[in-house]
Amino acid sequence: MKKIYTLAAMALFSLPTFSQNPFWTPTTYKGAFPVTDGLTGSSSNNWLSGWTNWNPENAIYPVATNTISSNITTNTTWTSDKTYLLIGNIAVTNNAVLTIEPGTVIRGDKNSKACLIISRGSQIIAVGTATNPIIFTSNEEPSGNGRVPADWGGVVLLGNGIINTSCPTCLANPKQNYIEGFATNFNEILYGGNNNIESSGKMSYCRIEFAGVALSTTPNSELNSLTMGGVGSGTQIDHIQASFGGDDAFEWFGGAVDGKYLIAFRGLDDDFDTDFGYSGRVQFGLAIRDKDISDAAGDSNGFESDNFNPGIGRLPITKAIFSNMTMVGPKRDGSVALPVNEKFERAIFTRRNTAISIHNSILVGWEKGWHVSGATTFDNYNANVTLDSAGIVKNTIIASNIFPKFVADAGGANAAWYNTYANTNAIDTTKAVAQISFVNAFPTNLEDPSDFRLQANSDASTGASFSDPQFAGQVTGIKQLDNSAINSFVMYPNPSSQSTSISFNLIDNKKVNINVYDMLGQLTSIAPTSRDFEKGNNSININTSHLASGIYFVTLEVNGLKETQKLIIAN
Repeated sequence: MKKIYTLAAMALFSLPTFSQNPFWTPTTYKGAFPVTDGLTGSSSNNWLSGWTNWNPENAIYPVATNTISSNITTNTTWTSDKTYLLIGNIAVTNNAVLTIEPGTVIRGDKNSKACLIISRGSQIIAVGTATNPIIFTSNEEPSGNGRVPADWGGVVLLGNGIINTSCPTCLANPKQNYIEGFATNFNEILYGGNNNIESSGKMSYCRIEFAGVALSTTPNSELNSLTMGGVGSGTQIDHIQASFGGDDAFEWFGGAVDGKYLIAFRGLDDDFDTDFGYSGRVQFGLAIRDKDISDAAGDSNGFESDNFNPGIGRLPITKAIFSNMTMVGPKRDGSVALPVNEKFERAIFTRRNTAISIHNSILVGWEKGWHVSGATTFDNYNANVTLDSAGIVKNTIIASNIFPKFVADAGGANAAWYNTYANTNAIDTTKAVAQISFVNAFPTNLEDPSDFRLQANSDASTGASFSDPQFAGQVTGIKQLDNSAINSFVMYPNPSSQSTSISFNLIDNKKVNINVYDMLGQLTSIAPTSRDFEKGNNSININTSHLASGIYFVTLEVNGLKETQKLIIAN
């Protein structure tokens, strides 16, 4: 006899969506790098090899042959046999595509505070290779005044993605704004809209060096090495090294663009900064800090995340997901003494109602660990099984050379709460740097060769997990249910409009968990179920009439094993 149950739908608020393709690469190790396979070469299992540069201050680059001093309004290609000098604000506009060949060097003029802007609707195709990267750098020379952070502006990508704030004179529906960092506002720096899946192009195997200049004396008028405003998930961002930036290495303002293999090297302010409703995913990131470079005007953090200030209640809230990050702070292995008046702070700073998530990561060498700031932010992490929550820090090492591990806050994140949270979510605060056991993460000088892979005896070589609901439907290689527990899992109709039925056949009486997730990996309005089901055929009817059209994932879990199937809603 078939047992039939009903799973009712409750109220749903709209959420931005991710790309429909699987994104996460499952690992057993924590941090950004695997265990070396025993070979002595630096390239074995090391995604840094070939295209990175740890000493760009002394790099010899070809002199400029072509000067770019006006906007790009038609499809244009920059070739590797030339070196390009940017003068002033250079915007790619009019839906034009700027293509940059592998190996091309682009230099930014210091006097004019040059920057490259990819305006809404236009694209950049800057795809280098591991042996021939594209280089965006300062026009200063080592033999002259030298290269320093904030020599020029950097790269600015702008799109029509969803943001949660608008300027007083901008359209409010959908929200639009002028990207921060410029002394004045002009049309080419508008960003924001209602399309979180559009593409601003591709950037792969690129280095961005000595960017982040302050364009005025106004606070927050610095550009970042790579600034992304309302950039959609159709954009490809991977293998980017941001070095010696005068503000943040990477900053996202809304949108849903994903990123992989990102390096923040010796920057001034924050390494990975998320704001204004950014909801993308980032996997495999490395941050390396210099004890002598911190932000005198504020505080320098590894992760810094805001929703919006002062309107912290605006939707969508910032809820990016990071996994497999290796964050090396200025104290490094603990032996480095910080200078007087340094401004380093936290490995993770979450505030103003943000809800970013960090999984499977390693934090070492920071002054402080994680700070949950304010009551609204605390609520997002304290109630992580409810619909109003999207943030979690999990399966992460906060190394023993960080003290304090957690920063107590009047908003509710006190010491007792942190300790309980850490125990529940496998945050390990006991591991010494020696137990993490990098191959060579702490060379004498930061410009010397380093190796952040793990040794075979590393305590970080195991313990990563991609079973959290945030990864639902987005992971390649998830362990699936086998016929020892279940021999069928069918949904019909699919696509669905008003309702669908989930049918499954159990080999024996089992406890079954059924959840429905949106593309963000968040539980939908459909009430989850967790109960004992009888041997034989079972069926659950789901009312989907209140769900917005799109792609969802239904996960059926039996005895700790899961099977996930795609459910299409077409209302």
